[in-house]
Formats: sequence, C-alpha cells, structure tokens
Amino acid sequence: MQCRRRQGSGLVKKIAYVASIMLTTGALFASAACTGGAPGTGSGTVEQDTGSRQEIRYMIGQPEDPADLELIKSDLKTFESKNQGITVKLDVIPSENVRTVLQTQLRSGEGPDVFGYDTGPGFAGALAKAGLVYDLTGAYAEHKWPIYDFAKKRVTFDGKIVGVPSQIEEVGIFYNKTLFAKHGIAQPQNLADLTAAAEKLKQNNVVPFAVSDKEGWQGGHLLSMALSSAVGSKGMDDLLNGRTSWNTQPVVDSLAVWKQWNDKGLLTPSPAAVSYDNANALFYSGKAAMDPTGSWLALDIERNAKFDVGFIPFPAQDGAGIFSGGLGAGTFVSASTKKADASIKFLDYLLTAEHGRWAAEKLQDIPAYPIDTAGMKASPLFKQVLDDSAKIANGTGDFGYNIDVLTTDVFNNAMWKGIQGILSDQSEPAKVAAQLQTAYEKSAK
Repeated sequence: MQCRRRQGSGLVKKIAYVASIMLTTGALFASAACTGGAPGTGSGTVEQDTGSRQEIRYMIGQPEDPADLELIKSDLKTFESKNQGITVKLDVIPSENVRTVLQTQLRSGEGPDVFGYDTGPGFAGALAKAGLVYDLTGAYAEHKWPIYDFAKKRVTFDGKIVGVPSQIEEVGIFYNKTLFAKHGIAQPQNLADLTAAAEKLKQNNVVPFAVSDKEGWQGGHLLSMALSSAVGSKGMDDLLNGRTSWNTQPVVDSLAVWKQWNDKGLLTPSPAAVSYDNANALFYSGKAAMDPTGSWLALDIERNAKFDVGFIPFPAQDGAGIFSGGLGAGTFVSASTKKADASIKFLDYLLTAEHGRWAAEKLQDIPAYPIDTAGMKASPLFKQVLDDSAKIANGTGDFGYNIDVLTTDVFNNAMWKGIQGILSDQSEPAKVAAQLQTAYEKSAK
C-alpha cells in the first residue's frame, strides 16, 4: 500500500525468501547511523494523545493508476472497521514531490504520522540519521512481526529498527511479445541478441526502448540491471561493500551500453527529458517495444496493454543475465507523532497474513513476509514474476541488486545526475564511473 514508484509482487505457493536474496551491507548501514536531532525519537520524548478517538495522517505518493488509489481507500476502511476509534486521513501527493515535502514536514515536526518511503541508507537511512523516524524496535518485539531478516536489515540503523519493509521487487525488461512475433524476433538470449532486436525494431519504425530519466531515479535502474548481469551477484556485492572500485571497466561498459543505444537512436528521443509516466504510456500504446523497469509495473501493464507481455532480465554478454532484485518501499512512523499507539496498530494491520494476501492479489505486491497464496488467481505475467522470485527461496535462482536502495544520498545523487548527463550527451561513461567511486569514498567517511 505504497506510492508506486517501485512496487513488487509475489504468489502461487507460500513465498519464503531467504537472506541470500540480498548482500551483506554492514559498511553501508554503518555509514547511515542514527545521530539524533529530531523533534522526537520514538522513545517517549513526545507527549502522546491518549484520547479514545484518534485520526492518523498517512502520506503516500500518487499511485500510477487511479484504480490503485481506490483499492487503498477501501483497505483503509477495512482497517478502520477493525479498529474502532481510529480513522486514517489519506494524504496523497505527487510521487516526484514525496522526498522534498516529506523531509520538510518531518523536520518541522508537522509531518504525517505514518508514511510510505523507500528503504535503504539513501532513503530511510537518511531520515534515521536525522532522527526523523520512530524507533519500532520495541513494536517488533511486542508484535512479533514476521518480516524476513534480510528485509529487516534494510530498515535497521544504529541498531534501531525504524520501518516496516513492504515491497520486494525485481528489475528487468518488459517486452511486447506481439510486436516481437510480428517482426520475427525471438526472445533475446544475450546482449548481442537484444541489440540486434532493437535495431530491427527501429528499422520497422518502432521505438525499441521506452526509456525515461527525467526524474533521475530511473538511471539507477538502468545501471543496476546492466551491471548485475555483467558482474553477477558476487560482483555487485564486491562493489557495494567497497572490495571493488566503481571506477572499473565493467561499470564503464554497463554505462556505455545505454550511451551507445542512445547514440544509435534505440531509446526514446532525449530520454533525460522523458517522464516515467510518458515512457510507460509509449509502451502501453504499442509504439515502443520494450520498457526497462521493475516488476511493480506488472499490474499497470495488465490493465493498460492490449498485447502479450514478457519480462526478462537484462542480458549478459554471454547469456540471459540475471534480474536485479531488491527491497523497495516501506512504511514508517514519524518521530514526532503524538499518536504512536494508533500508528503502530496500523502497521500491525499491514503485516497480517490477510493483508499480505490482499496486497499480492489486488496490488500485485510481493510482501516482505511469508504469505500463503494457494488458490489465488494470477495473470501469466504476474505468475512469471512470482515464479522468478520464488527461485530465490529454493536456491535455484541468482539475483543482482538494485543499487539505489543500498547506497547513500551522496552516491545516488552522483549516479542519477551522471546517467542523466550520459543520456543528454553532457557526460561520458568513464567520467561517471570515476564520479561514482569518489561518491562512494565520501559516503564511507
């Protein structure tokens, strides 16, 4: 039940992710340690409202599809019916404004009681460092919330658990099977196949890739998927933990792929000026054949695309490649809330087995805790996402990593601006790779 910048999905059997889905990021977490300085810390420093009737304000980013907003509103009514005396005021703001609006409100002490936000050091970690989020460590112990251990680590800073992870995701390439078949193109099995497919599509007046990077964060996904397949999960682990420099050839080459394709006209024209919504609309319309983004888009594709869609990892030079897997959004409580008990009851509701099943079935989210999905209906595309993700649990799959939820603000800003520069012909891959290493070193200090 989050803003749909990133949203995951899961189903068919009981989903049981294991810690191996993610790398060990101790150094990164340490760099985002909580330092205090907030209006409150969730440890009793804010006077609480003890009234029998309470209204909590819940802030989320605007869902990409209005149908999702109606589902969320209905779900909030269900929560209210189960928790007499508590009402939820939904505060929906444009997704691109969430970061600025949220931080401004939290720092003023006038923020929402509960809010959706991304996990990891560069997002939740930055709020924790500023002391702006409520310490939920006690709530976890009291309610025994069944969050996967690897996911819990993504919202743990300086030994305090500050949020509830809610979305697991994978990043890859959606492609229009109907268009591929029309032009005699088979599913790409390696990077050369993918490039050849894109060139053939362009020759037939089809935009090969619906790439957007106006908002900036999309560039992190472009690098994540190309780099994960190029160096594998171990290579990503080494980069993210400082054992390998970002200023190395695999990083340069992964950035260069997107530059080369842009130079050849295989991406949407001027991708750094194209919004995420507009790129998706181009794919839905059938004017673009591929959409490189995350599994959170599966439900919107199902609603808007009138053709068969496949979902593949970004290919490697010598094979099919691997998906970039990760944890996306989570739910958090403001450190300055005066309604902590009501807010925690809301979180507790979000973590029930019933709600997890609802989220998977209605929103195609992959909850960050086990749910029994037996008997649930799923589209072929959603079932594929679930089956791909389930391979993590039985040890038969390998995932790369989504970079921006594992790195700091400093690193992410360098990555986002650098890739925008590449896609607007204002920078070069080698320069950006060097900037990434400099940003990583600054983050580690």
